[in-house]
Amino acid sequence: MTLIEQTTLILKESQSCLSRHLEMREKDTTPDFFTVVKPHADQWQAYLLGWREQARIWIEAYRPKHMRIQQIDAAIDAFNQYVVQSFYKETGKKRFAQSIQSTCYTLQTFIHAIEQEGEKIDQEKGNR
Repeated sequence: MTLIEQTTLILKESQSCLSRHLEMREKDTTPDFFTVVKPHADQWQAYLLGWREQARIWIEAYRPKHMRIQQIDAAIDAFNQYVVQSFYKETGKKRFAQSIQSTCYTLQTFIHAIEQEGEKIDQEKGNR
C-alpha cells in the first residue's frame, strides 16, 4: 500500500469518526469500552505507528516545504483522541469536529506534498 493510500485510509476513518459520533448521539448509547472501543483504538494506534515511520522516511528524503514530522505527530495525537471520543455521546460536538477538521487538513496537505513530489520526479524523467 502506498503512502498516499495509507494516508487516505486515515482520512476515511476520520470521517467515520464524525459519523460514528453522530450515530452515538442519535441512538443515545455507549458501547462497552473493553469489547468495542479499546480494540478499535488499539488497531488504529498500531496502524499509525507504521504509517508514522513511513511518513518520517518520506519527509526526511524529500524535505517538503510545508510538511514536518511534528505535524504528523500532532495529527496522530489528535486522531488517537478523537477515535476514542467518537464512541461517546457526551463528547462535545464543536471541539470534536474542529479536531477532526484540523487533522484532515494536515493529512490532505501531506497527500498534496507527496503528489507534488511525484510530479517533479515525472518532469525530471521527461527532461532526460
